[in-house]
Amino acid sequence: MIRPLQLKDKDTLFKIINSINLFSEDEKTVAKELIEEVLYNKFQDYYNVFVYENETDGKVHGYHCTGKRSMTEGVYDMYWIAVDPNYHNKGVGKLLINHAEKFVKDQNGNLILAETSSKDSYINTRSFYKANNYEVLAEIKDFYKKDDNLIIFGKYIRI
Repeated sequence: MIRPLQLKDKDTLFKIINSINLFSEDEKTVAKELIEEVLYNKFQDYYNVFVYENETDGKVHGYHCTGKRSMTEGVYDMYWIAVDPNYHNKGVGKLLINHAEKFVKDQNGNLILAETSSKDSYINTRSFYKANNYEVLAEIKDFYKKDDNLIIFGKYIRI
């Protein structure tokens, strides 16, 4: 089941974020800040966090954070998609990305973007987007740091 973020999910999501070795400490901090922004700033409407809760064990195993890109018509960013490493390759990421796409479509969006790194350690992330029919729309050399490019994946959502 995929549902909106609730306060009771915070500790579990923080544990998931902390358990993902791929994320740098700065990335982990930002991911947590966005979750807190959604939980504690009731006036914000630009970040939307949805969690995957396993119906069998009642536990949260992942989430996505998606929101409309400012000053665009129908363009959405998938800021984060993260799955508990114990549940990698079990279809949770696929369910989450499908939900993000449905969310964008339900908001009359037409394009969803996901940014990631060109570092070798992110090969599985890039493969995940490609396997879900995202294409590389842009690459900016040395964006994060020397030899670490920004890769922008995108998928057009048909309304």
